[in-house]
Formats: sequence, C-alpha cells, structure tokens
Amino acid sequence: MRGIFTAGVLDGFLEQQYNPFDFVIGVSAGSTNGIGYLCGQLGRSHKIITEFATSADFIDMVRWLRGGHFCDVDWLWRQSFDDIWLDVEHYQQLGIPLYVVTTSVTTGKPCYLKVTPDNMHQLFPASCAIPLAYRDFPKVNGEPMTDGGVGDSIPVIKAYQQGARDITVVLSRALGYKKKVSKNSVLVRQLFKELPELQDAIIGRNENYNQALEFINNPPADCQIHVIAPPDDFKVGRFTRDRERLEAGYQQGLSIGRLTAINAAGLGGIEL
Repeated sequence: MRGIFTAGVLDGFLEQQYNPFDFVIGVSAGSTNGIGYLCGQLGRSHKIITEFATSADFIDMVRWLRGGHFCDVDWLWRQSFDDIWLDVEHYQQLGIPLYVVTTSVTTGKPCYLKVTPDNMHQLFPASCAIPLAYRDFPKVNGEPMTDGGVGDSIPVIKAYQQGARDITVVLSRALGYKKKVSKNSVLVRQLFKELPELQDAIIGRNENYNQALEFINNPPADCQIHVIAPPDDFKVGRFTRDRERLEAGYQQGLSIGRLTAINAAGLGGIEL
C-alpha cells in the first residue's frame, strides 16, 4: 500500500507529460504502478490501490487464518485488469520497456523480466506475492516465484549494470530509512525449511536493501542518481487501508511528481 506514493509521483509525471526514460524497472507494487504509467493511464493505479486493494477480496485476515491468502494478489491483478482497461497497445507503441522483478523460490535470486502482453498475467502477481501473505508461489515460465522485493527491493544497481547513467529512483520509504536485521530468522528457517535459498534471501534482505541505499548515496563517478522519496510525515504502511491516509499519501506523491517534472522541463534536468 506504500505504493500509493509512487502512484502519485507517476501521475504527476503523466500530468506534465514527463517521460524521459529509456527503461523502467518495477518491484512489487512498483511494477503495477509502472505499467499504468507506461500505458499513459492517469489515475489508474490510484483507483486500484484506494478501491480494489482496500476491499476484503484483497486483504482478509480471517481468510488467512483459515489457510487462505492474506493478500490475494492474483485476484487484485485480474480484477483490476478486467474492470479498468489497460492500454497495452500504448505501452507497445511507446517503446519504453518495463522490467518486473520477481524472486526465484529455488535460487533466492532476483529475476528481471521484460513485460510483454503474453507474460504480464504471470509477472505482476508474482512480483507482488509477499511470502506467507500470499500462500502460493506463482510460476513464471514454469519457475515458482515470490515477491520481487525479497531479491532486490531497489534495483538501482541492476539499472546501472544495464547501462543507465542518469537514474531516477522512487522510494516508498522516507529518506534516511534503513532496513534492520530480521528478528524472525528462526521462524523463517522453520516455515521455509524445504527452501534453503529462499530462507537466505528473506533473512538477508536487509543487506541487499542497504547496499542499494549505499549505491544511491555514493554512486560511481559516471552515474547521476535522482531520488524521490516520501516526506517524513508519510503515514501509509504496508497494509494501510484507511482511505484518508492513502489519499494523503497519493497527494504527497502527486505534488512531488509535478514539481519534479516542472523543474526538469525548466532546468533541462531534475533538481532535487
């Protein structure tokens, strides 16, 4: 649900017709926000998060306690796809590829897969499938996957490796946040005892996350990184369903997205 900030940022970009990017990499909710942006659909992600994702069809603790999904990401993707037209043709004509991050259950490594009309129904639920909150491991090309954030929450290093030297990073946490060492390592080992690589990936997530932050703070000499992050008073958590808080978080992102685009247009680049 923290993706509501990114939804606002990208809608601010769309309002200002700002899209200078060669490619986009999205993780979890960032992936579904990304496809809405590249399809040119202002407000689509806002509607999905504030209306569909707040419903009991998506988040349901009782269902989870009975052995079902706490967050039914497959339902969310397919219901929103059926009810809110997605302009896939615009995405194809635009020619800016979206790479979605998933995490291989068998290797624990991140996978970066280019979105096509043929694979999107596999990719987006897989990238958003938080372990345990979604009890299955969606398959992509026959390989079981889980939430992309497990393997690579902030794929800025991957962007650099793909040749990007002017990178915009949109975070869902305020500047200064660092991920702490997991306190649930023993529980993780028990719950995923048949999947040792996945165990290691979940337990070591803070190291990868903080490594990405270090890269952002100290990029290579040939790389410029622009960071867009929620303000300190951003009040949306991972499972927030309060619509007033979600709307406030969206408006924060929208304002920053507009300002970023206007500054870039006026100055020939982003100034933050």
